[in-house]
Amino acid sequence: MKIFKNTPQWDIMGKRKIAFILTGLLIAVSIISIFTKEIKYGIDFSGGTLVQVKFQQEPSIQKIRDIFQEKLKQNVEITTFGEEANHEFLITLSQDSIVNSDRELSDEVGNIIKMAYPDFDTREGIRRVETVGPKVGGELKTKSLEAALFAFIGILIYIGIRFKFQYGIGAIVAIFHDVIITMGIFVLSGKEFTLTIVAALLTIIGYSLNDTIVVFDRIRENVAKYPKREMSSVINLSINESLSRTILTSLTTFLVVLALFIFGGDIIHDFSFAMLIGLIIGTYSSVFVASPVVMALNNINYSQLLSKSK
Repeated sequence: MKIFKNTPQWDIMGKRKIAFILTGLLIAVSIISIFTKEIKYGIDFSGGTLVQVKFQQEPSIQKIRDIFQEKLKQNVEITTFGEEANHEFLITLSQDSIVNSDRELSDEVGNIIKMAYPDFDTREGIRRVETVGPKVGGELKTKSLEAALFAFIGILIYIGIRFKFQYGIGAIVAIFHDVIITMGIFVLSGKEFTLTIVAALLTIIGYSLNDTIVVFDRIRENVAKYPKREMSSVINLSINESLSRTILTSLTTFLVVLALFIFGGDIIHDFSFAMLIGLIIGTYSSVFVASPVVMALNNINYSQLLSKSK
């Protein structure tokens, strides 16, 4: 199945300067937002306690927040979990609030809620309790950064061997573009950064890389097929030949993830949100970032060879 009846003749390389400017602006805004606006880490990274509770009737969130603040001397975060009709909520407490076993913690949270709602049943109402220590949270943050770093290095080595070094650089720039912009949008939207989002970012890296390698493989074939053509012409031809496949793959995947985002519930809402952003940004980068970077590096190398020959 093809979107275009005939291979399009779009001059992608002719628009690479515009693409570089747009890419630079998006990356700059994302980096500024990451460093100037506080990242909202989940308990996976910051440490703390997450308690899922269910009420028989709709409670007053402010009343629960006030009673926890009075007893624990801290502000707690309370968010709706699932559909509002279920009356389920997630209560996030800092690590310093309660340091007990899960059973004792469950009883203590239940007793605090009973001060506001005497009919609250601790056994039925406390659905789950998750506790992450600050040391474990710090280790998870370090391991996540290491995972991303090793992924970048592995990709650079593989593509450098499989293709050429400038192809590896092009892929790394495109992946960095995808991850940074996705993180920037997450920070600007005020969503929590958790291990689930790390998994989404690693998935985005894999998906974006797959699209990029398809284009790179077509470029390599056409370089051998048309050795006398200029590199910009070969890259344009390669992108246009693989464009139908890129759009179809991205569109079908986007629709599936969109269904998860709409109907999947709160558990995978943030994951699917990150994936939606990554799919759009990744499709853009495989066409307008990775290949233009290869073109720019190819021109630099070519100029150096000319200067040496003189």
